Amino acid sequence: MVQSYLRHGPTQAFGLVCSPSSNSVYDGKFAFVPALEDVLVWDVKTGQMVAMWHETSHRAEVTCIERSPKGGTFAVGYADGSVRLWNVLSKSVVATFNGHKRAVTALAFDDTGSRLASGSQDTDLILWDVIGEAGLFRLRGHRDQITNIRFLSNILSSTPSTSTNPTNWLLVTSSKDTFVKLWDLSTQHCVQTIVAHRAEVWSLCLNPEQDLLFTGSNEGELKAWKIDPIALMDGVRESENGELTKVIHPASTLPLASPHRVSQIAFHPSLPYLFVQSHDRSVEVFRVRTDDEIRKKHARRKKRADAKAAMGKGEKANDVPESGDTEKIELADLFSPYVIVRATGKIKSFAIPEESRTKGATQIFFSLSNNAIEVYIVPKYTKSKETPESARLYSLDLPGHRTDVRTLSLSSDDALLASASNGSLKIWNTQTTSCIRTLECGHSVCCTFLPGDKYVVIGTKSGEMQIFDLSSSTLVDTIKAHTATLWSIHVRPDQQALVTGGADKDVKFWNIEWQQSDSESGMKTISLVHGRTLKLTDDVLCIRYSPNGKLLAVALLDSTVKVFYQDTLKFFLSLYGHKLPVLSMDISYDSKLIVTSSADKNVKIWGLDFGDCHKSIFAHDDSVMQVAFEKKSHYFWTVGKDKFLKYWDGDKFENIQRLEGHHGEIWALAVSNFANFVVTGSHDKSIRIWEKLDEPLFLEEERERDLEQLYEGGLADALNRQDLPIGSGDPTFEVPTQTETTNVSKQTTETLMAGERISEALELADGEIEARRAYETAKEGLSAEQLAAIQPPQRNPLLAAQNLEPEAWVLRVVEGVQSAALHDALLVLPFGKVMSLMAYLNLWARREWNVPLVSRILFFLLKTHHHQIVANRTMRTTFIPLRKHLRAALLLQKSTINYNLAALQFIRRQGTDRRTAQFYEEAGLDELKVFAKITEGKKRKRVNI
Repeated sequence: MVQSYLRHGPTQAFGLVCSPSSNSVYDGKFAFVPALEDVLVWDVKTGQMVAMWHETSHRAEVTCIERSPKGGTFAVGYADGSVRLWNVLSKSVVATFNGHKRAVTALAFDDTGSRLASGSQDTDLILWDVIGEAGLFRLRGHRDQITNIRFLSNILSSTPSTSTNPTNWLLVTSSKDTFVKLWDLSTQHCVQTIVAHRAEVWSLCLNPEQDLLFTGSNEGELKAWKIDPIALMDGVRESENGELTKVIHPASTLPLASPHRVSQIAFHPSLPYLFVQSHDRSVEVFRVRTDDEIRKKHARRKKRADAKAAMGKGEKANDVPESGDTEKIELADLFSPYVIVRATGKIKSFAIPEESRTKGATQIFFSLSNNAIEVYIVPKYTKSKETPESARLYSLDLPGHRTDVRTLSLSSDDALLASASNGSLKIWNTQTTSCIRTLECGHSVCCTFLPGDKYVVIGTKSGEMQIFDLSSSTLVDTIKAHTATLWSIHVRPDQQALVTGGADKDVKFWNIEWQQSDSESGMKTISLVHGRTLKLTDDVLCIRYSPNGKLLAVALLDSTVKVFYQDTLKFFLSLYGHKLPVLSMDISYDSKLIVTSSADKNVKIWGLDFGDCHKSIFAHDDSVMQVAFEKKSHYFWTVGKDKFLKYWDGDKFENIQRLEGHHGEIWALAVSNFANFVVTGSHDKSIRIWEKLDEPLFLEEERERDLEQLYEGGLADALNRQDLPIGSGDPTFEVPTQTETTNVSKQTTETLMAGERISEALELADGEIEARRAYETAKEGLSAEQLAAIQPPQRNPLLAAQNLEPEAWVLRVVEGVQSAALHDALLVLPFGKVMSLMAYLNLWARREWNVPLVSRILFFLLKTHHHQIVANRTMRTTFIPLRKHLRAALLLQKSTINYNLAALQFIRRQGTDRRTAQFYEEAGLDELKVFAKITEGKKRKRVNI
């Protein structure tokens, strides 16, 4: 009989506040921050997590977040090149866009929120239709990763012009190839390319009026560029010299306080502030001066120059500008350094809320690289000579570690989890995954619960043992156990002692003693008393007692494991075979097997009776950091630097399951004492619990599933590959260059499966219709008796269960395909199935079923298979009635929409007239003024009374 195992599945990751993979968004109350593959919504004031945007079975890391102007939708870009639209209220995915081959690095909505532009590491720029959930086109031109995208809209809407070009169809992009490009989306080509900097362009920003463009480079340079609205509206034209008109012109360079990379630039939406991040830990704030302030400054400058000239420097008086020159405002005078906001850690990104809750002052939100977020307040500008200073308003760092999670330990009842890193020890409730204790500690390397689960002892890099009391959250004792790093701690199975091993080549034994406290409470305190020391020849990396308490295994730096008798410390066995040091080991519950994991990527299973190696397994693609047996079994777990958690059968030496989810090296592992779950801690600062499910797992089925995924992934990659044409061997053969504009398409496993579903539905419906036609043909010319003898064809069970006709079934399957993946799914269909689908399109158009979908499918198939359709004369019988039926259905829909629009406009006019009459009745108001006031559409402002 085939042996079955129980499958393990992941639960949500915890211990994360904010991961440094993406930017963050802040609206003044809620912060939308990345957390590896999820997006977390924090209430910054209360420190509570409001929501988690998680999609099942999606593991790609979040790389970009952008909020729609409509507010209720967010676009989130991922490392696998996909873009997902999330609805804030439902916390679910509205649409998924697949078009990029590598990580998405920049996103931007237009001011209506109906179109989304995305840039990626694959150097492509894609424009998406948010309402239609489809890709419009792909633009190529950059040679490196696109870093920023901005739509141009205000400058066009505020400029009078007779041009027919639509507004909102201009786009500015920056890239690491040192170029800034201006794109005309109506003609789908690049209007202007600027060599902006000598180094990579990392940031780009437009002022609220959109007549100034700011770019920041990798060498710490901040440049300003003027945008010419007249040239924009007139279009690209040749001058008398034959040169093309330029839209963006260089203006000035702004000096910065630090010459580091300008990673982000942002204008405040309503206040005159410019925020520039050009340092790892600070953001520089510039104040935008008013015209009056600049004129006063010019007047003071002229006055000082006149005074110098009057004091005997007459020869330089001619260089003084005339009074008329003071009216000209220079860009460098427009921005004045105001304040520098310094964070407590390295800043990944900052965000500014649109509305300022404090009058004159503004908040600035920081997402830090050390798994924390902070909010600072920039004070209101005053004319006093005191230097303004920013103040920290909120800070959120308790629900996670600042550095890597290096060690984990579970209490005896699995209720508590201790995790330690460099500087902090945290205690978690495993049921609610909430942090209930945070304690400051040294650079911890190992930890364990002491008997009773009231104390935790950690070993530090300096060789100290620190004992913490969980009930009082205090450090009870610090013991200098070793002179070098204390690598391993293990409690003896009888709970009376523990052993430590360190890099000073010593193994020390400590007795656990309880002492009466001097306080009035009368509680006993724990203490560790040094008993004896075992001297060895190499650094001790790991120590384990056997569960029966008879043996002690010690892993040394010389890649061997020495086994001693626990009571006499007499040498028993030496396990050698690893090529690099053993980093971790564990002994099975029956004390018969010992498993060792090493930096040589191998796991070895040994017998403890004679020290023979049962099996050596190449377990991971990098160092195997930790290994642990599951309780009461010979199954064991391993974690490695290759980011995988693996489950093994120690008797059959087979890999049961491979679990992926972490985005960094996995350092720590803890196995449940009741074999219910396993916990892992990683370099990505997250802690994950993997629970045992009731679902059985069969090894052969797992291998088949892995092969299927590998095949489907390879098939999608092969379809996405753009192979260049193979020449005839002629060395003069020229490779054709890529076009600037292409269609948006990307085959994924989902689109391939959707194409297969459509193909299967067409086969089923064609078979049903063919059987019905054959039955009708057989009935012709038969008598009544013969008709009674012929049985009608049996309906397909699937159609009978759904009570659907074949053409309705095909429509249901096609409607079930996601709108964004429909075109890619149709590309998978062979031409024979396309011809069959055309016949169903005719039936749907005649019955007026989902006319928009029918039109979309028809136009896409016509563009894709135009040559085959033209060459195939049999298609005329399908297309002539299809044209007639579709045109009639579209005309009917057009008339219905026109009727509804006319009704809505009538209702709007009625409402406007009613409000105008209401205001007109008030004394002293003119009708035109009232109408202008209504059409202004200003929101009511909140007033403090």
